[in-house]
Amino acid sequence: MSMAGNLRKVTHLSRVGGLRTVARLARRRPRVDLSHPARSPLGSSVVNCVTYREGERVPGGSDLVDAVERVRKHGDGFVWLGLHEPTDQEFAGIAELFDLHPLAVEDAIEAHQRPKLERYDETLFAVFKTVCYVEHEELTATSEVVDTGEIMVFVGQDFVITVRHGRHGSLGPLREELESDPAQLAKGPAAVLHAIADHVVDDYLQVTDSVQADIDQVEMDVFAENGARADPGRIYQLKRELLELKRAVVPLGRPVEDLATRPIRVVPPEIQAYFRDVLDHLMRAKEQIASFDELLNSILQAHLAQVTVAQNEDMRKITAWAAVIAVPTMVCGVYGMNFDHMPELHWTFGYPLVLGVISIACLVLHRGFRRNGWL
Repeated sequence: MSMAGNLRKVTHLSRVGGLRTVARLARRRPRVDLSHPARSPLGSSVVNCVTYREGERVPGGSDLVDAVERVRKHGDGFVWLGLHEPTDQEFAGIAELFDLHPLAVEDAIEAHQRPKLERYDETLFAVFKTVCYVEHEELTATSEVVDTGEIMVFVGQDFVITVRHGRHGSLGPLREELESDPAQLAKGPAAVLHAIADHVVDDYLQVTDSVQADIDQVEMDVFAENGARADPGRIYQLKRELLELKRAVVPLGRPVEDLATRPIRVVPPEIQAYFRDVLDHLMRAKEQIASFDELLNSILQAHLAQVTVAQNEDMRKITAWAAVIAVPTMVCGVYGMNFDHMPELHWTFGYPLVLGVISIACLVLHRGFRRNGWL
């Protein structure tokens, strides 16, 4: 079937309930859910649909089919469609229009994917894990430090489709930044892909800097005067959150390296140079996370060693006091026996003498234990 035939077919599908989501949801305005700040004002999954030509935004409506028709009719420019957590029904017509692979469509809808890069004929499909630092007044054993989301990107010769999952990682500021640099945006969909990758990796670096502040605070608490009493649950919680961050950052290395070094049809060589810069920043984030992991292991081991030392000190104190108390216990136990012939039993000064011997013995033991650091 010809390109025009495909467009007519998809246009018909959209009119019966496929892609004309904005008009359909406008008629259902009373059911709009405005509680989700990331979704469009109409409550649909369509956040934005814009056509760009020579790096400039093309004025016009947000109808996707009309935008694609204009781009393919002129033979230049591209369409950038932004979605947030679309449903199967909302994405069906889009997949038909752009001939997206069913496996990639399934990944984009279901989410919870590893960072990856896949090629389907003329379309590139990339998955990025977004991260966000969760602010908190005080780190506890249950504090959430890192929140994650996902951005899926479909890139073709004349389109970019971004599918975002999660309540953070909005691409609105990124779109505005790109629009302020028409020369870069004029390089096509690959420039948008690079901007998204750069944006995601920059967030990694910001989150690692914030996590480092938490690790520094835990380290100070552990090595404080009463460090043995510090809550080890905070260290374990930081390690758990660091693992979440690691799952987002580390798997992205191979996809970014492919974008930076391997020839890909939709990514021109001039854009690959930018991806090399992204790869450098990503390696920095990976090295920071690895160093954090080692540092937390060292902090945890130091804390366990402090707890062991504190327990040993407590045991020495208990043992020393038990030895001191054993002297009067032994003497009193002897004189507590019911015998007539006991040493100094009928002597007037016998009782004070025994008390004096007990006191002197206890003082000698106490002084000896204090000199050796046991008390």
